[in-house]
Amino acid sequence: MFRLLIATLLAAFAFAAQASVDVNKASQAELETIKGIGPALSTKILDARKAGDFKSWADMVDRVAGVGPGNAARFSQAGLTVGSASYSAPTAASKAPATKAAAPAKPAAPR
Repeated sequence: MFRLLIATLLAAFAFAAQASVDVNKASQAELETIKGIGPALSTKILDARKAGDFKSWADMVDRVAGVGPGNAARFSQAGLTVGSASYSAPTAASKAPATKAAAPAKPAAPR
């Protein structure tokens, strides 16, 4: 019984290690194993990769039409990586547009 448990755990860890697919190394067939990536999107990814490896998830989102932050998060959850890194959504501070510094408040008028 103990051997079966150990064998099952080892098999699970081996499966988890093989479940990730690096976008910079994957073939079209490997990309299509990721839920949500079909033939059309895998072709777009491979065409964009011809210009060079993706440096980050942001680079991939910028260069591949049809891959936005939402899809990137879903693909990462399904096992896709960019340079062995999972997707992490940009923070709210990095998404917010730059704003002007607030002007100092005017002193109250004398009464």
